[in-house]
Amino acid sequence: MTVNACAKSFHGKTILRCPGLTLEPGLIYAVVGANGSGKSTLARLVSGVLPADGHVRVVPGGEKIRYMPQKSYAFRLSTRSNILLAGKDAARAETLMRALRLDGLARRRADVLSGGETAKMALCRVLMQPCHLLVLDEPTAAMDMESAAVSEQLILDYRRETGCSVLLITHDLHQARRIADRALFFHRGELLEAGAADRVLHHPDRTETRAFLDFYGG
Repeated sequence: MTVNACAKSFHGKTILRCPGLTLEPGLIYAVVGANGSGKSTLARLVSGVLPADGHVRVVPGGEKIRYMPQKSYAFRLSTRSNILLAGKDAARAETLMRALRLDGLARRRADVLSGGETAKMALCRVLMQPCHLLVLDEPTAAMDMESAAVSEQLILDYRRETGCSVLLITHDLHQARRIADRALFFHRGELLEAGAADRVLHHPDRTETRAFLDFYGG
């Protein structure tokens, strides 16, 4: 699928300017860059929760997009009920909860879960049904290492099962290297470099990308 060029400004200041993106089915695209580089803004524009300057268009039309925001939300329902809001497949909900060790919290009210537990619940919810494009904004940032590893495998499994494209916003360069097929590097609101994840995250062309990798332990 193709996402047309998009931009976003606040109070007359452009915070994101992105050319059109072609997101191939079955591939994971890691979006990396420093804080304030426009990564989360891109996720919100593509998923349609933030209006762009102009119209963000996904081609072909009618593509189903599922989005997990950086700050996960929970309704005042049980953990299980929160997950089932995204689909009524109780067996799948149970499988996802067991994988992330949420089955013991299934009846607990989700709005009193810890940050990591809320993130796991939100990931279960977004993985309940197939889609064409899965947009994940820092999905494992609040999780411990074991839960993050399980989550990465669930994302890989979901990609394989559905054939969807995945747009993964992540500050974790090791995570990007582990599971991404492609990498997009943003700097000060601009897409500066894109390509195979191995190349961009190990042997980038741009000096800005190299400086980012050096600073963030790449």
